[in-house]
Amino acid sequence: MDDATIEAAQRGDRRAQAQLLHALQDPWFRFCLSLVRNVEDAKDATQEAALRFLKALPSFRGQSKLQTFAMGIALNVVREKRRERDAQTDAAALRLSEARTEHESSKEEAELLRQSVDQLPDRQREAVILRFFEQMSVEETAAAMKCAEGTVKASVHQALKALKGKLSHLM
Repeated sequence: MDDATIEAAQRGDRRAQAQLLHALQDPWFRFCLSLVRNVEDAKDATQEAALRFLKALPSFRGQSKLQTFAMGIALNVVREKRRERDAQTDAAALRLSEARTEHESSKEEAELLRQSVDQLPDRQREAVILRFFEQMSVEETAAAMKCAEGTVKASVHQALKALKGKLSHLM
């Protein structure tokens, strides 16, 4: 996502906008799916994120990476959907890609990890997904979550400590 494409998209160039949406579609979908754990809900959230992204694109000033800006939008969409479903579920769950391995124990470990991450509080789960599964920096994660970098660090630290306790028998 080069600056020229971003600037053209901000001016309303449909071809440039399509290029940006194409580049962001898979990361948005993976992220939304990992938080909502339902393919149809993830598709809806991805579509909503794309619409909001196009609407917000003119306000992007380049103070962060475009992907950070875009993931922040997707995170807000997911949070809204989570609040809408809050009456049905205590917390949105994480769906990790199933382990594609020949060893049954690896599948079981992946499922145990997914279940353990599912049980984390929302903020910790979001921070872990953005940092480790979407491979965003602390700064980018903080920008996407609209919180301080220290909050991200603390959330990740707390999450890893909790996960270590739950998964220590695997090590």
